[in-house]
Amino acid sequence: MPIAIAGELNKTALIVPDVYVEIVPPQVALLNGVPTDILGQVGVATWGPKDSPVTGATMTDFTLAFGPLANVDHDLGSAAAQAVQQGAQNFRWVRVTDGTDTAAVIALTDTGGEEQGSFTSKWTGSFGNQTEVTIGAGSNSKAGAITYRIVVSLPGREAEIFDNIGIAAGEAIETHLWARIASAINEGQNALRGPSQLVVYTAPTTNIAVNGPAAGSYGLATGVDGNSGVTDTELLGVEADRTGLWALADQRCSNAMIADNHAEGTWASVVDFGRRNGCYMHVAFDSMTGLGDTIADQVSRKKEGGWDTTVLKVGLGDHVLWFDSTTGKTRTVSPQSFFAGRLANLGPEQSSLNKPMYGIVGTERSAASRKYSHAEIQQIAEVGIDAIVNPVPGGNYFGARVGHNSSTNPTTNGDNYTRLTNYIAATLEAGMGIYIGRLHLPRVQRAAKATVEAFLTAMVGQEQIEDFGVIANDDNNPPDRKALGYLQLDVTVRYLAVIEKMIINVEGGQSVTIQRVDTQPIAA
Repeated sequence: MPIAIAGELNKTALIVPDVYVEIVPPQVALLNGVPTDILGQVGVATWGPKDSPVTGATMTDFTLAFGPLANVDHDLGSAAAQAVQQGAQNFRWVRVTDGTDTAAVIALTDTGGEEQGSFTSKWTGSFGNQTEVTIGAGSNSKAGAITYRIVVSLPGREAEIFDNIGIAAGEAIETHLWARIASAINEGQNALRGPSQLVVYTAPTTNIAVNGPAAGSYGLATGVDGNSGVTDTELLGVEADRTGLWALADQRCSNAMIADNHAEGTWASVVDFGRRNGCYMHVAFDSMTGLGDTIADQVSRKKEGGWDTTVLKVGLGDHVLWFDSTTGKTRTVSPQSFFAGRLANLGPEQSSLNKPMYGIVGTERSAASRKYSHAEIQQIAEVGIDAIVNPVPGGNYFGARVGHNSSTNPTTNGDNYTRLTNYIAATLEAGMGIYIGRLHLPRVQRAAKATVEAFLTAMVGQEQIEDFGVIANDDNNPPDRKALGYLQLDVTVRYLAVIEKMIINVEGGQSVTIQRVDTQPIAA
């Protein structure tokens, strides 16, 4: 009784009398939506891998990978901390340097005072200068069978212990010991522990000592961050090399940003990245206070800049006053991470409009006791700029005042349009590939249609969209298109509108006739 998976049995060429069983998988596949909470951030740091996305959820994850945040331009840690405060908890972080970064290092000496190789920080940056390597006797060391214990430590991390590194009786130190230290540090000690995540040991190749290593503490030094000269070009990176912002390609980020991206000349490239990767990009004008700009200046530049697109969210140059708990100071920072972090913590159908933002001491305008007028808010809303203000319509708290992307098209300028469109497109792209390679049969066409309908029906049930339609029939799949290998599904989706303006008509007076119209109760 042969058993075969559907499609593997040639049913027109059976000769032997028997029972043939075909296992047919479910005809309608179900799609699970792609994540919409991934926030990509690019900037500088004091340690960690370069041009390589690192996944994290908390500031503990960040500091383990990149060291503490710093009060410098384009600081990745500051951007991460601000977004974490808004509820973001699914990050892809990318560190960029200017090429002058170096790793901290210290020479290892033997008991005769001669250098015998060196310990080098695993990553470049000044944070590696706080690494300490301590060498002492191994826990089983004894006369005639000396072993060594090496402890590697860095603030905020659990110390790494490599114990009982030694040689057997009759083995020469110069032949075996230094190589075994390198093996333990760089490759790990079998099941005892893995390789060091903090340092690399380079064994000596000349003048190798017959004496063992000198006991004591070795502090690494001369690590350099390579942050001060980072250019906009380096932050943007190169697509072919997957550097800078382009390191986030294929990371499924729903929101992304370069920390302190106020360089308007880069925004066209930022838009290009977002458009090609289905990602909502966040930028902001530089501080109006620092440059002496006015709202009118930035509105004018927005009109002239050519960034009229749903891909981009542009923050006004009213920067945020934020208390940095690491430095203990209140700093003036870009509004980017507050917008990006808040949206990363919201469903794709939601807008940032009127949503509370956290950790904000004030803004440059509020610190000067200058509230926004209705006319000023209208100015920025008309051209596709958003601002963080207090109060917002919901009350006396800091939040997004407009909830728009940088498009001036009123039907597509909401945060929800960008994120929901990207979400639906990315989910279909990720899940519908299961139909590639199958025969264009009526039942396969119906199954593909049903798969999309099942996904969108679930979105209606979760109150993410209002309605939808899917067409897949002979009208949009004529024989000549089928012959070329095409299957076409035409999908239309009506989004739920975000309430931006509320009109309340009040008629009062002693002669007013009261009218009451029964309504259905509001659903919970």
